[in-house]
Amino acid sequence: MDRRRASWFPLPLLLAIAVAHPGVVGAQGNLSFYGIHMDPSGQDAQDFSRASYGAGLRASFPVPRLGNLVAGSAGIELVNMLSETHQFLDVETGLRVEQQTNQDYFRLYLGPEIGPHGDGFFRPHAGVHVALVTYGISTDIVVPDDVNRQNEIRQNLRSQNRAAFGYDLNTGADLNFGKWFVESGARFAKSFNVPQQLGDGAVKIHPSYVQIYVGLGLNFHHWKI
Repeated sequence: MDRRRASWFPLPLLLAIAVAHPGVVGAQGNLSFYGIHMDPSGQDAQDFSRASYGAGLRASFPVPRLGNLVAGSAGIELVNMLSETHQFLDVETGLRVEQQTNQDYFRLYLGPEIGPHGDGFFRPHAGVHVALVTYGISTDIVVPDDVNRQNEIRQNLRSQNRAAFGYDLNTGADLNFGKWFVESGARFAKSFNVPQQLGDGAVKIHPSYVQIYVGLGLNFHHWKI
């Protein structure tokens, strides 16, 4: 699946929500950008990943008819799960060759969120989302040029993208300062039937991860579409 195309999915989805439920349009919405620290949870994830870092973007639209206690939430996030370089030396010529590997975790999620979304200062929330997850891994063989990196010789050995479905459970809180807010929380994310990321085996794994996130967001009152 093309990651650039996937990143545009939430926009038409949120517009469809606004059309189907006009009451949402006049509600308070918010948009936040957050940083992620993600740890593998369970053997399936620990065998093929390690502690990683990434970033995400999330939009939330409360429903006034439910007292602004229920909101629809959608977001995207990208985490670099693996970035490694291994060096090999030819014993006869001394030529140095590098094997560079990158593994990315991209997630698109959507679901309900429960908690106060009004003008209060402290706003705790909890939610559950369904998600579409893609795992991308790319391995390059590089003959570096120490004088000019632009002259290096690079060949892509393998590049693969695999998609899977999943879900997450999350809880967090934000401190509301009017037009903007700061937030933090934790999330348990699970994926199903993921092809083995590393190596050539066809083994299916079901990895799960624990995320800690901290972000900064903006509150938007009286949305007009």
